Amino acid sequence: MTADSLQSILGEGTSFEYVWDNASKGPVGAGKAICDCAKSWNTKLFTYVSSAGMYKPNGVFPMPETTPVKETAGQHLFDMYAVDIGLPLVSFRPQYIYGPKSNKYDYIDWYFDRLCRELPLPIPGDGTQKVSLTNSEDVASLLASVLDNEEEAVKQRFFNCGTDKLYSYDEVAYMCAEAAGIAKDKVMIEHYDSDVFGKAKFPFRPTDFYVSPDMAKEKLGWKGPSHDLKEDLKWYYEGYVARGGPTREVSLEKDYEIVVASKTSFELGSIYDPYMPLNIDTSSVKTLKVE
Repeated sequence: MTADSLQSILGEGTSFEYVWDNASKGPVGAGKAICDCAKSWNTKLFTYVSSAGMYKPNGVFPMPETTPVKETAGQHLFDMYAVDIGLPLVSFRPQYIYGPKSNKYDYIDWYFDRLCRELPLPIPGDGTQKVSLTNSEDVASLLASVLDNEEEAVKQRFFNCGTDKLYSYDEVAYMCAEAAGIAKDKVMIEHYDSDVFGKAKFPFRPTDFYVSPDMAKEKLGWKGPSHDLKEDLKWYYEGYVARGGPTREVSLEKDYEIVVASKTSFELGSIYDPYMPLNIDTSSVKTLKVE
C-alpha cells in the first residue's frame, strides 16, 4: 500500500488532524503509507502504539523510557521514520495488555489452563519477578491523555504505557486460583531454572521486565489506572470458561519435561497422561506365532 492508494480508500480530500495508529509494525506498506498521508495532512498529533518489548533491559526497573532498544525492531524503525519526515509523533510503549478488545489471551490463560486441570504451574526462577498487566481501557485512557497536553506530549515523545500496580508471577497464580474458586493450598507451583529450560511455555520473561507510567503522569497529567487485576480476574475467568478454556487442547509437552521428565526418578504414568496420552503406532505389528 502507498500513500496514494490509502488516500484513495479514505476519499480524495479526506484528512485528519489527529491520528492514532494501533496497527503498524514498521515503516513499510500501510505503516509507511499512513505516515506519509499524515505528513501531507499536516496532522497536529500522530500517536503511535509501539511496544515495550523492544527494550533491552540494563538492570534498571521499572524500565524508563531511556532504556536501550533493539535497533532492528519494527516499532523502533517506525518511530525513526515518523521523526525523520517531521511528524509530531507521540509513541507509547505498552506491554502485557488484557481486557476489552485486546488481541491476546495468552498471558492470563496460561495460568487458568493449568489451574483448571489441576496441573503444576512451571514458573521460572523463584516467582518473585514483577509483571505489569494492564487493562486495555487503562491503555486507551493513556493514549487519549496526549490531548491534555499536546505540546508536552510531542516534546517528550516516548512514553511507557502500563499500570503501576505490579504483581509477582507467583501472586498472579494465587489470584487466578482465587478467581476460579480454587483453594490456595491446591495451587502447585514448580519453580525451574530458566538457564536450563529457557522460557518454555511461560507467557512472561524469565526475569523482571516491567515499566511504569510515571512519565505520562508527570507530563500528561494521567491520573493512573482505574482497573485492578485482582478484581478483573473475576470477569476474565468467566470469559475464559465461556471460550472453552477448561476443555480445549493445550500444549503441555514442555511442562511435562520440566515437572516430570527432568526428575532423577522415573515412574510409569503421570498427571499429564489425560492430556498427553502415549500414542504407539501398531500398524506394523505382526502376530507372534508360538509353536
